[in-house]
Amino acid sequence: MWPAPRIVGESFLSLALALLAVGAGLADDKSTAQAVGIGLAAGLLSLLRRGLPASALLATAAGSAPFFGFAPLLLVVAWSAGRRIDGLGKAGGVFGLAYGLSLGLSVALEPHVSIELLAIAGMFMLVAILVPGLAGRYWSQRRTLTDTLHEYNAQLLREREMISGQARMLERQRIAQDMHDSLGHQLALIAVHTGALEVDRELTGQQREAVGVLREASVAAMHELRDVVGVLRDGADAPRPAQGAGAGGEDPGPPSRGVAGIENLAETSRKAGADVEIRRSGEARPLAPTADHAAYRVVQEGLTNAHKHAPGASITIGLRYEPDSLVVEVANGPVPTPASSGVASGCQGLAGLEERARLVGGMVHAGPTADGGFRLAGVLPYTSSGDGFPSPPPGDATPTFVATTNDFRAQNSAGPAGDSDPVIDWNGLPKELAKAVNRTKRSNGIAIGCGAVALVAVVLVIGVVIAGVFIVREADKAMIDPEQYDAVTIGQSEKSVRGKLPQGDSFLNTGPGDGAPPVPAGATCLTLLSSDFGSSWDAEPVFRFCFKDGELIEKKSFETN
Repeated sequence: MWPAPRIVGESFLSLALALLAVGAGLADDKSTAQAVGIGLAAGLLSLLRRGLPASALLATAAGSAPFFGFAPLLLVVAWSAGRRIDGLGKAGGVFGLAYGLSLGLSVALEPHVSIELLAIAGMFMLVAILVPGLAGRYWSQRRTLTDTLHEYNAQLLREREMISGQARMLERQRIAQDMHDSLGHQLALIAVHTGALEVDRELTGQQREAVGVLREASVAAMHELRDVVGVLRDGADAPRPAQGAGAGGEDPGPPSRGVAGIENLAETSRKAGADVEIRRSGEARPLAPTADHAAYRVVQEGLTNAHKHAPGASITIGLRYEPDSLVVEVANGPVPTPASSGVASGCQGLAGLEERARLVGGMVHAGPTADGGFRLAGVLPYTSSGDGFPSPPPGDATPTFVATTNDFRAQNSAGPAGDSDPVIDWNGLPKELAKAVNRTKRSNGIAIGCGAVALVAVVLVIGVVIAGVFIVREADKAMIDPEQYDAVTIGQSEKSVRGKLPQGDSFLNTGPGDGAPPVPAGATCLTLLSSDFGSSWDAEPVFRFCFKDGELIEKKSFETN
């Protein structure tokens, strides 16, 4: 179905061509019924030129010979046929047949026309039929080439994005392997040694409790490391001790990563000797997984910073459930003693929290308090757009960084992801890229064809210019103005009259024609064409000068058919 703008445009074009055909028919002394019939035929052919380009062109070419009103339609139909007829051979045959049909019918309708006039008419028909067709074909091929280049460029952009994704994936896997091999080994040693130290009989109760905190922290850090490695490996199974195979013969399982796990964070800090208080207000409401995880990270980062930079200070964790969001904050009091400078700080925690909050539609604020302490707060909405970090899946499932539907490896039909690499090895090109490559191979041929069309068009234009100059010169030999006719008087010598007038030896001057008055007895006459228009479309104004015994004896002005 055509869109509404095209339907309106086609309707207006058909109406305009039909009105032009009706007007030309009336100017050609056709009856009103004939002129209306010509207009209806022109409008119908205009509508059929898209669906039946070859048939519409042949019908229009045949009708342009007897009906001058088909001339504007012929230009439009030839343009449309040049765009829509597939195949160079088929197009050449259709246009050649249309040209021969138009020229042949013109000769059949005017059998007494001169060879010179027939050549000029053939040249004009060639221009009227072939030039619009070549222009339409050139425009269509140029648009096809442009669309192909746009498609190929889009495919190249997609391919570049795929290569970048592959590079990021490989780098994440390398980082994950390094983290597992280095941090995993160190955390395992800490867990083993603290587990052994915890059962040492020489330790006091307070020391044994501190060692237990260290062991639990190391085990929790191993679980954290396992999940991070899984994320970096994009869903690959991260190494994890079997049930009961952890440090000290137990595996506490993965810690909660939401608001529910904040109590465990506070308890761990209390065991380490910190004074931690949790204050809750408002009616508890569930959060989206990503926002819930972000709340856990805010508290975790706040406690870590308080332990590093304000050891011994009291810590307050606030969970305030507002109507539209959860406000979670960690505030510590002033530092009783200067913090040790030996604690490593990467200065990346707050930046990471700000990014997490932004991705779930929230915000994070950090700054000093009035009493000399420090406060870290996050505002997290209850609903999330889901465009942030991946939410931890339930159970033991490992989170994935890239969704399966968005993994570029799934685009390769050769096998599952990982069996082959279409970007690096080029085994099995995507259909879009293969299609674009095949079209690109034909682009040189299309360019050559467009150049040939342009060359033919230039040659035809040059031919039209030459023909126009030739016709103007021939008209000067056979045509005079009415003022020149009036300036000649009867009785002037034949020599003086012929000296003022052209000789009339031109192929345009075909004689007096039908309807000319009889020639005076014994006289010789010079017939010339008038530069004025006749009283009707078929009437041709003519001037005739007749001489006898060396002087002008008669001059007449009349019209012939």
